[in-house]
Amino acid sequence: MSEQLLVKRLSGLYLGEEFSESTGIISGIANKKSSIKLEVNVDRVSGDAQADPKHHGGLDRVLHHFPREHYGQYRRWDMMNGFKDAPAMGENISTVGLDEAQVNIGDIIAIGEVQLQVTQPRSPCFKLNQQFGHKEFALAMQTSGLCGWFYRVLKPGVIQQDDSVTLLERRTQMSVRDAMAIYFAPEFDASAYDRLVSCEGLATSWVNSLQRRLDSQKIENWQMRLFGPQAS
Repeated sequence: MSEQLLVKRLSGLYLGEEFSESTGIISGIANKKSSIKLEVNVDRVSGDAQADPKHHGGLDRVLHHFPREHYGQYRRWDMMNGFKDAPAMGENISTVGLDEAQVNIGDIIAIGEVQLQVTQPRSPCFKLNQQFGHKEFALAMQTSGLCGWFYRVLKPGVIQQDDSVTLLERRTQMSVRDAMAIYFAPEFDASAYDRLVSCEGLATSWVNSLQRRLDSQKIENWQMRLFGPQAS
């Protein structure tokens, strides 16, 4: 396929290294600040950090891209305590006009001089419940699929505020929306897992998780991730 312009201009770029604590949980989600540029390395964004590197960051999740219009939908669902907008999801990249149905796992994306590959949807966790003041926010994100996606870095460089987003190459036919729906469906579906796990570019953590499901013939418990320590 030929190159395809997805977004003419970014809505926002964000980063942050500060962490805050709430009910004993340390997080950086509420501390992202607007930036005119991102200096993108293979393994991290300069000036950006994750409080929980086990579940956030890493080579498959260097950048988080979140559609800005999703904030309006969550507000309409009354899922937020007060008005919140980008970068309240902890995203690095905000755009309007591009969503999970238009982006596929494995897509090679250019943003300015930086080349990226889509690796996975965001897996929502209970820290979102704290961030937005709603005990089922993470569950709503998991169910709706309004989650954004992560990138690994293929060519490092600088992303500028006025850069565009271009699809350079499509490697699979699995959209981020479909990947989210398969991974978080409540029913075990081996054939669907096989389709997803075979997608080029899929994050290693998702490949491993899907393989464990196929080996055990059961889905892992999501209660702790969705609702926090009190769920156990």
